[in-house]
Amino acid sequence: MRTWLYRIATNVCLTALDGRARRPMPSGLVAQSEPLAPLVRGEVPWLEPLPDAMLEAHDPADAAVARAGLRLAFASALQHLSARERGALVLRDVLAFSAAESAAILGTTTAAVNSALQRARARVAEDGAAPEQVDEPSAAEQRAWLDRYTDAFVRADVEGIKALLTEDVLMEMPPMVNWFTGRDGYGQFMDWVYGIGGTDWRTLPAAANGQPAFAAYRRDGDGYAVHTLQALTVTAGGISRNSVFQDPAVFASFGLPTRLDGDGVPV
Repeated sequence: MRTWLYRIATNVCLTALDGRARRPMPSGLVAQSEPLAPLVRGEVPWLEPLPDAMLEAHDPADAAVARAGLRLAFASALQHLSARERGALVLRDVLAFSAAESAAILGTTTAAVNSALQRARARVAEDGAAPEQVDEPSAAEQRAWLDRYTDAFVRADVEGIKALLTEDVLMEMPPMVNWFTGRDGYGQFMDWVYGIGGTDWRTLPAAANGQPAFAAYRRDGDGYAVHTLQALTVTAGGISRNSVFQDPAVFASFGLPTRLDGDGVPV
């Protein structure tokens, strides 16, 4: 029954993908930007974060999230694969189906699944995103990293923020195509953010793609207006990625209030 249901769902997805454009992230689309280069808006449909609240208890996707298989970085890398390669990779490496089960679901042969899986793994490795992460912090540890980051963020403490990042940290901000890596570039960009947007901010915790996230609110009159949703990838060595979204549709999908009062309470 499980294999049969997955076959139906997979075929629906494959059919949908045949007539649909890629939904990449900036780091998979254009060359790296300078931290203080003018922001350039993209015209492509971007990959969006998935609210953890949409993952029902006992849903098979829970196991995938727990294993870091649905991280935004990994999902972004999938955009470079063909639909069949995506199917083979998700079924085998994320949902842990056997080659024979995957072949039944995809309506192909075991040899074809193994071939597609090999190509998919090679491409994902080239993009630097893996479906599994070694030494992944526990949920409590990830939340602790988030708390430390948001504390530094609210205090506009750029050096404090940089101290929480891995050396090769990546930040991207769809619909802007700009993206950059490294602590220094990240710090330069945050200096620019506080210079333009001021240093009076508030945050609300969130969860996206099985990762810690938060909504940032900037001072606006006598309260605070929603500014961005930021999804963090946390490793044992620090925060390795920040995917920042400034799209009202994303705010709505997460049920975020558009304003906070002067005390940081949702209005």
